Amino acid sequence: MQNIQGRQRVIIEHLSPQVENGQFPAKRSLGEDVEVQADIFADGHDIVKGVLLYKHSNDKNMQKIPMQYIVNDRWKATFTPETTGFYEYTVLAFVDHFASWQYGLRKKYEAQQDIKVELLIGAEMLEKVAGRTHGEVADRLKGWAESIRRHDHQDFIDQAVQLSLNDEVTDLMYQHYDLTDATTYPTNFTVEVERKKALFSTWYELFPRSAASEPGRHGNFHDVVRLLPEIAGMGFDVIYLPPIHPIGRSHRKGLNNALQANHGDPGSPWAIGSEEGGHKAIHAELGNMDDFQHLLREAENNGIEMALDIAFQCSPDHPYVKEHPQWFKWRPDGTVQYAENPPKKYQDILPINFENDDWQNLWEELKSVIQFWVDKGVKIFRVDNPHTKAFGFWQWAIGDIRSRNPEVIFLAEAFTRPRVMERLAKAGFNQSYTYFTWRNNPWEMREYMQELTSSPLRDYFRPNFWPNTPDILPPVLVHGGEPAFIMRLILAATLSSNYGLYGPVYEFGINTPFPGKEEYLDSEKYEVKHWDWHKETRIKEIITRINKIRKENPALQDTFNIHFADSSNPNILCFGKYDPKSKNKIIVAVNMDPYNTQGASVRIPVEQIGINPHAPYEVYDMMSYSRYTWHGEWNYVEMNPYQMPAHVFRVEQ
Repeated sequence: MQNIQGRQRVIIEHLSPQVENGQFPAKRSLGEDVEVQADIFADGHDIVKGVLLYKHSNDKNMQKIPMQYIVNDRWKATFTPETTGFYEYTVLAFVDHFASWQYGLRKKYEAQQDIKVELLIGAEMLEKVAGRTHGEVADRLKGWAESIRRHDHQDFIDQAVQLSLNDEVTDLMYQHYDLTDATTYPTNFTVEVERKKALFSTWYELFPRSAASEPGRHGNFHDVVRLLPEIAGMGFDVIYLPPIHPIGRSHRKGLNNALQANHGDPGSPWAIGSEEGGHKAIHAELGNMDDFQHLLREAENNGIEMALDIAFQCSPDHPYVKEHPQWFKWRPDGTVQYAENPPKKYQDILPINFENDDWQNLWEELKSVIQFWVDKGVKIFRVDNPHTKAFGFWQWAIGDIRSRNPEVIFLAEAFTRPRVMERLAKAGFNQSYTYFTWRNNPWEMREYMQELTSSPLRDYFRPNFWPNTPDILPPVLVHGGEPAFIMRLILAATLSSNYGLYGPVYEFGINTPFPGKEEYLDSEKYEVKHWDWHKETRIKEIITRINKIRKENPALQDTFNIHFADSSNPNILCFGKYDPKSKNKIIVAVNMDPYNTQGASVRIPVEQIGINPHAPYEVYDMMSYSRYTWHGEWNYVEMNPYQMPAHVFRVEQ
C-alpha cells in the first residue's frame, strides 16, 4: 500500500495531444492554440475540477489555466504559445469540496429544507482556508464565514445563501484550494512550437539551369535573381531549387532518362558528385558560393526564402565513393550497388548504406552537410526520399540541427506507405508530402482531409499539397486540360495552408506524358530548358489571384480549421474555414469534374465557421468578383469549369 495515495480520488486519462505517449513532441506553429483535453472523473457525486499546467522549457514555473467541462467527463483548456521552442504541459485535477457543498446547498435551499447546519459547514470551509492564508485574503474569508454563521431568521439565511453562491467567494476559494490530495497526470508531454512558416508557406520549384534569358545557354544563379520579382509577383514566398551540386559523369542519364547520355547532356541534378566536389560544392555552371549567397539576399529582399534539396545519394564519381567506400554496398563481382526501385533503375545514383559498420562517422558527415548550408544562410530544406534512410538518423540529425537553429524547416518528400510517412513526421520533419495528388473526387478528398485534420495525425503530420512535381504528372492534368490545372491549384491552395507547384510548366499548362507513365515527356530532370518566363497565361493569372487571396485571408493560413459541407452533387466539394481571432470566414466550392458544368445545393457549416444562421449573409466570390446574398445553411452553387471551376467566398455578415 505504500505506493497508493488513498486520498487521491480523481482519475485522469487519455490526455491529448500526445504522440506515442510522449516519445515525440506534438507540433504547433507560433500563434496556433494548443488545446489540451483529458478525461477527468472521480468516484461518487462530488464535483471535480481540472487545471492545465504548462510552461516554456526555459521557464521555471508552470502556469495554470482552469479547464472547462465538455461532455461525458471530457475536459479541455487552451494556451497560446508566445515564443518558439518546446513547451511542457500536463493536467492536475482535484475534488472541489467547496463547489460540491455549494451545489448541495443550492438544491436544499430551493427545496426549502432546513440548511442551518449546511451553512455552518460552509463557514468552516471558509475559516479553514483563511487559516492557510494571510492579509486581506484571510480577512475577507473570515468576514464571509462570520456573515454566513448569522442565521437568526429567514432574511439572514437568504443573505447567507446568496453570499455562499457569490462568484467572488467561489473564485477566491478556488484560487486558494488545498491541492494536497490533487491528482497530477504522471507524464509531462511536450509540444514543439515552430515559426509561422512551418504552417503557412507557398512554394515554387524551378531548375536554375533553365533560368537563362536566351536559348542555348545554361542558366545560373544570376538568372534566378532576375526572375525573383516575377515569382514574388505571383505570390510565392519559398523558391525550391533541386540539387545545385556538381553532377556525376559516370553512367550519366541522357534525355528522357536514357541510359546513354549524348555529348552535352547535362545529366540529372540528383546524381550528385564529381571530381569537382560533392554535397558541399556548387555546380560550376550555376555559379560560386558568392553568387549563391547573393541569390539568398536578393530573395529575402523580394520576400522569398530559398529552399535547397537534400538528397543523400551519390553519383559513382562522388568523392565519398573513394574516400569512404565502406559507406556503400559492394556486390560479389566488385561493382557497387546502384539505386533501384523496381522496375525503375538509377544507374547514375549510388544509395548510401546506413547499415555499414562506420555508421557513426557517416551520420556525422551527413549532418555536417545540412549544417554547412544552414551556416551559408539556408533555412528551409526539401529532403529527397527520406524514407530510404534510417529513421534514427533523421531524429538525431534534425533534432541536433534545430536545437541550435530552431528556425530551420524540413519538408519530407516521401511518397510511400502511410506508416513510414507518419514516422518521418514524428522524427522531426516539419512538413510532409502527401497523397493529395491521387485524390481525384470529392469523397476521396474529404475522407483524406478528415484523416489529416481530425485523427491523431493532426498533432504531428503537417501536410504540404503539390498538384505536380518534376517526377509526377497526374492523369487529371493530362486529360483535364486548363480547367483541371486551375481546379487542382485551387484545391491545393485552399485545403492546405502549405502548398507548392513545379513551374513554369504548371502555369504554362504543359501536360504531355511519357508514354505509359505518370511522368513528363522531355523531362526537365534530364535536359536544360528555355522558358519564356514572362509569358502570360490564364493559369498564371489564377495562381497570382489565389496566392493573394491566401495572404489576405487568415482563415486560409491554417490547414486544421476545415469544416465540410454536405453536397447534393457528388462532383462538388464544399467546405468552410474560420479564423476566430480575425473573424475571417471563407467558403470554398470546387467542381472536381473538369469537363462539365455542375451545380449543387450545399449545406454550409454555419455554426462551425461563425455565421449567424438566423440572418442573411453576403458572400463575395474573390475569384469572379461577384456577390450573392445567402440565407441559412442550404444554398446553391454552380460552376462551369471552362469559366471558373471554383468559388472562393469571403463571408460578410
